[in-house]
Amino acid sequence: MINDDLRSTAPAAPPAALATSTPTERRRAQASSFLGSAVEYYDFLLYAAAAGLVFPELFFTGMDQGVAILLSYLTLFTGYISRPIGGLLFGHFGDKIGRKRMLFITLMVMGLVSIAIGLMPTAGSIGIAAPILLALMRLLQGFAVGGEWAGAMLMSMEHSKSESRGIGASIAMAGAPFGAVLATLVLALTSSATGDAFLEWGWRVPFLLSAVVVAVGLYLRTRVSESPEFEAARERGEVHTGLPVAILVTKYRRAVLLGTLGVMAPLFIQSLLAVFMVPYVVEAGVVTRETALYMLTLSNFVHVFAIPFFAWVSDRVGRRRTMVAGAIFSAVAIWPMFALFDSGSPVLVAIAFLVGNPLIQASMFGPVGAYLSEMFEPTARYSGVSATYQLGSLLGAGLAPLVAQELVTADAGTRDLGLYIVAAYVVSGLAVWFSRNAGERRGDPAATQPARTAVDA
Repeated sequence: MINDDLRSTAPAAPPAALATSTPTERRRAQASSFLGSAVEYYDFLLYAAAAGLVFPELFFTGMDQGVAILLSYLTLFTGYISRPIGGLLFGHFGDKIGRKRMLFITLMVMGLVSIAIGLMPTAGSIGIAAPILLALMRLLQGFAVGGEWAGAMLMSMEHSKSESRGIGASIAMAGAPFGAVLATLVLALTSSATGDAFLEWGWRVPFLLSAVVVAVGLYLRTRVSESPEFEAARERGEVHTGLPVAILVTKYRRAVLLGTLGVMAPLFIQSLLAVFMVPYVVEAGVVTRETALYMLTLSNFVHVFAIPFFAWVSDRVGRRRTMVAGAIFSAVAIWPMFALFDSGSPVLVAIAFLVGNPLIQASMFGPVGAYLSEMFEPTARYSGVSATYQLGSLLGAGLAPLVAQELVTADAGTRDLGLYIVAAYVVSGLAVWFSRNAGERRGDPAATQPARTAVDA
């Protein structure tokens, strides 16, 4: 049976291109994408966690605590600004010379930046130069991640079998919460081990450990073969030579717009839980900093398995149905989640993190990799997915801590933030609903044919 929600999303990839990966190549590509993505997001999310717990006291000294936190979140936001730029640049060359080379470069840049942050002097040593350097490092982080996510996800998906491409894409995506597990776990262990010295030097240890995990990731990246779909397109002479921005604007603008709005809400939740809710429950006196980090670690661990599960569901019933159902569920479930966070009970706060990531966030996010990929042909897929996902990250994840800092007040509590999130899920749900026809106006003859990934088992 063919699912109708993918009929007009993208042209079907040529059967020959999907059949070239051997089982060994497939497993190697998926393992490399998972672990490489985990390494990248270990670095990126380590900064996000530190932005709420450490940086306000070390890089924004001599000012009101609320202002210091806001400025720290602004440096966090700069990374999301540079992500679409990195996505376009690495996407262009990824669609022109291959996915593999770009993934090696993004991982190297990410590791060097994290090591530099671990060695960086604070405002107490160099004054205003410290937060400026911090913002610059964050810009470079975002630039690298902008090219990483799409490349890792595509390598895993394009090596996968046609009937399980949702799961194939989600394996790389699951690397992000696994990287978050590593980041929060190492940060929590370091905080416990160093005690009062954590703010002096202990916080640097997780960043410096990037040297080890990056070395492992780079080795794995050298072992994976190039995407079979890209190689097939290159053999057919279909690799593009134009500017990706021009191609996206002229041929894929509707897909970019709908895709950006479609991923915005689940990415908002992901960032909210990682950046804002940990210091929120710590400042409320419910749990200690270490306990909150362990709670987030547990939820991210479960998240690693929840993302492929919802991707598997989308392989069976379709991307659109799964994601729209996830949006409806999330808009409702956000209220009990906040009630758990505000309960004052450590046990209920732990449950809130488990509701937030593996259920609310993953229910719509699990199919995102395949959902975005199926909007673009292989020869423009890296550019299209990178730009679309990173623009969604900018609107969703990038704004989350800033919006939460502004909307959560003593009088309103989390009510106004909850209303904002409901509105975001309405927008994202509608965007996914209407993206059913995202390919119809591209002028692709195959756009109206059923995508092979829509075939039920």
